[in-house]
Amino acid sequence: MDNITHTVVGLGVGELVQRSLPAEPDLAGQHTRHRLLLTACAAASNFPDLDLFLSRLLPDPLGYLLQHRGHTHTLLYEVPQALLLVALLWLLWPNARALLRRSRHARVGLGAAVVLGFLLHIGMDFLNSYGVHPFYPFDGRWFYGDMIFIIEPVFWVAFGVPLIMAVGVPWLRWLLLAGLAAALCYFASRGYLGAVSLAALLALGAGLAALKAARRRSRRAMALALLASVAFVAAQGLASALARQRVQAALQAADPQARLHDVAMTAFPAQPLCWSFVSIESKPAADSYRLRRGLISLAPGWLPPLQCPSGLLDPPPHSAAASGIELYGQASGSLAELRRLDAGNCWLSAWLRFARMPLIADGAASDMRFATTPRGNFTTLDLAATAGRACPAGIPAWIPPRADLLAP
Repeated sequence: MDNITHTVVGLGVGELVQRSLPAEPDLAGQHTRHRLLLTACAAASNFPDLDLFLSRLLPDPLGYLLQHRGHTHTLLYEVPQALLLVALLWLLWPNARALLRRSRHARVGLGAAVVLGFLLHIGMDFLNSYGVHPFYPFDGRWFYGDMIFIIEPVFWVAFGVPLIMAVGVPWLRWLLLAGLAAALCYFASRGYLGAVSLAALLALGAGLAALKAARRRSRRAMALALLASVAFVAAQGLASALARQRVQAALQAADPQARLHDVAMTAFPAQPLCWSFVSIESKPAADSYRLRRGLISLAPGWLPPLQCPSGLLDPPPHSAAASGIELYGQASGSLAELRRLDAGNCWLSAWLRFARMPLIADGAASDMRFATTPRGNFTTLDLAATAGRACPAGIPAWIPPRADLLAP
């Protein structure tokens, strides 16, 4: 997820932890604990992304692909990160240090805020199609949730509105609310949000603001925000599973002889009906594998696929594969050539530790999941540029997502 989402959710959960504990006996201690728990949970919810600084350890694009969401995004290596964060708060915040010395509730709250913040980061990163490997070094596999878009405004509204309504300066509160509404309208104008999604988000925000405006219902508003977010994730998970099932059925009906290895699902923001997908199939007897990109609407009679938010559609031409399913295009390759390159090019072998949908074409390797990102396909590896270069060092032992293709 993006760091705005990590921050807003971390602040919201920190607020919920704060309001779930008995109050401190003095007002100054209560204010210090409030700031401490929100700061700790928001910081913990962002801390693992400091691995972006480690991307310089390897040349592009391997640095980003193999270091980001790497060691700092594992359950084992979250332990030293948590200890480091607590140590920094203790050393750099005298008032918080004094409070923690005398208040058991503050210590319990800080522990809960830090643990929840770190778990939230891995859990939220799992929700999209980029993936995480949380059990390394015991298990080097990638795990993909395939259910939430990487920038999801539902979380901004659900947690952001109650937090904004808690701001004590009225003009600043209304300015922040107006800024959030303007951001949603901007995304809709750029084709990333449909009109129904925009209306639903604005209605959710208005409802949370009205609930939070009742002074005694602050905890209830944040609990409702958490409940709405969990319900949204559950609905997206069910929709993703149903969409994948329909895509698999359509592809297998189109070519029963092919072995379908995987279908990566990418959600549209705040729209459970629209999904883009990338599939990978193989025909070992024909020494070939094939990737396809496409789009599915779960309710094509009400929302045809090509009426999904336009900002996330691939450019034409498209072709209908089944009711509600459009294919953008496909690409094929040789299994023997892929295996030969994996065995003979250490750069590609390292790259394949990330690539879930690998395409080798025109002297370059690209992950087809990211074929149409606004900044271009950031996964592309120029194979010609690797000729004669020494093998990259320090490659993490992630299990290649397509180990099922690489093994004869």
